[in-house]
Amino acid sequence: MEELEQRVRERALRWTQPPFDGETRAEVEALLAEGGEALVEAFYTDLEFGTGGLRGLMGPGTNRMNDYTVAMATEGLARYILQAVGASGGTGAGPSVAVAYDSRLRSDRFAQVVAEVFAGSGIHVYLFEALRPTPELSFAVRHLGCTAGVVVTASHNPKEYNGYKVYWSDGGQIVPPQDGGILASVRSVTDYTSVRRAPGSPHIEPIGESVDRAYRSMVVDLCMDPELRQAGSDLSIVYTPLHGTGAVSVVPALQEAGFRRVHVVASQAQPDGTFPTVHSPNPEEGAALSEAIRCARDLGAALVMGTDPDSDRVGLAVPDPSRPTDGAPGFRLLNGNETGALLVDYVLRATRSAGRMPAQPFVAKTIVTSELIRAIAQAHGVEVVETLTGFKWIASAIRQREGSAQFIVGGEESYGYMIGDRVRDKDAVASACLLAECAHVAAREGTGLLGRLERIHRTHGAYREALVSFERTGRAGKAAIDAQMQALRQDAPATLAGERVTEVRDFGAGICFDRVQGTERPTGLPASNVVQLRTERNSIITARPSGTEPKIKFYFSVCSTPQEIEARGYDVVLQELDARILALRAEWGV
Repeated sequence: MEELEQRVRERALRWTQPPFDGETRAEVEALLAEGGEALVEAFYTDLEFGTGGLRGLMGPGTNRMNDYTVAMATEGLARYILQAVGASGGTGAGPSVAVAYDSRLRSDRFAQVVAEVFAGSGIHVYLFEALRPTPELSFAVRHLGCTAGVVVTASHNPKEYNGYKVYWSDGGQIVPPQDGGILASVRSVTDYTSVRRAPGSPHIEPIGESVDRAYRSMVVDLCMDPELRQAGSDLSIVYTPLHGTGAVSVVPALQEAGFRRVHVVASQAQPDGTFPTVHSPNPEEGAALSEAIRCARDLGAALVMGTDPDSDRVGLAVPDPSRPTDGAPGFRLLNGNETGALLVDYVLRATRSAGRMPAQPFVAKTIVTSELIRAIAQAHGVEVVETLTGFKWIASAIRQREGSAQFIVGGEESYGYMIGDRVRDKDAVASACLLAECAHVAAREGTGLLGRLERIHRTHGAYREALVSFERTGRAGKAAIDAQMQALRQDAPATLAGERVTEVRDFGAGICFDRVQGTERPTGLPASNVVQLRTERNSIITARPSGTEPKIKFYFSVCSTPQEIEARGYDVVLQELDARILALRAEWGV
């Protein structure tokens, strides 16, 4: 421990001298005076440039998001771009990068640093003049013909975090083997004095309204209901951007798509990186939509929607007469799998009805996303592609199949969805418009979204899922997560809640072990630190450390058949599924 503390103090002392600015030096001097774990956590390692980019707590130090770590990572990325495509970009024009940022603290500042470093290497930068959503950055990369893209965001993380994600010319996030080359280039930058920055460079070109118009036009073109296109909609929608970019993206898109009664939660309408009205700006957490639900009760709204700070995730709540509150209909939060099933079912039905289904269509889902999406797609005769968790893998699947198959729709359980392939990342702007359209059609049919969900369950089987996360911060947290995953790999249980475990999928080893046949086969997917168990009753339990947060996540999924629903009744089957989830969680110890 003394050796670690000495090394940490030596690293920190270098940050109390030039070229570090006065504010940074003062903050580091205060950390040195205080000592302890705060100093160690800030300097014991370098902030990891992972497969998607950077993400971490903001503050001074080598293990924090700040101007210097951002600049050094960007210098490495710039060197990789120049090496990969050459100064001419391979087309006679120089390489270019699109840069966007969200509403988080220091996002605008970090975006400026990123732009100045790229410009310092002679790379042309298209810098959004104000905050924009992540999916628009993905769109802009393709629209402007850029070599790469960067968006400064920590998505739905707490306010103390920031980060940035890296995209390549197809608009998708980087994946192997390219990420390895970028990582090596970033690691080669070990001294801030080697970073080249060019403030005020003519290589930095502000962009905004023209790309906004093109992006919104693309989003609106995805809408498919003929009546909505002609007459618009009076569906009453309450929407909250949770102090993020949705205020400048989702609201205009909904209005342009024909939704006349969009009520924005006033207390959460302004972009604010402190997120003053929510504990966490994450629509996956029900509390984040509580203010919107209160507003919806007062207005008698038919739909509640909320997006995270960079508008790539969307959460929904819908009226539920079975849950009255103070004499009025209550609201039920839909989970990401339920919303995904509604969206996939609607898009596939509408695409086929409009005669727009391509010859070789496919739907994509991740390994922790509900199998209900597979059942829906297969009923339409549409191929299902399963990927690792994260939309970079869905984008990779699209890229690999370009020219031979056409992506229609897809999603993941963590409230991210994508329609069409002109954006290559989860897109809450387009998803909000299509989900609002689905709600509009459901209201016209007299069923509502819960009625449509019941119809899907009666047709394909009812599915219930649950997610349990545990935060494990710092060095000790990482060690605990590693030990937990190792123990599961070495001694996976034989039964869970009375259900025999018939299959173990170890994505780290790339092996799927069939316990019934006693055989092994490859998973067919890249290596990833995930272990998944399947039981004789088609229950699925997955353990996965988060790639963006200091957490380990456990996913539970159970299902029934349409025949069971017909025999015992819909509500009874749902209660039975909920009981199975609870039993699995109890035996798992979560």
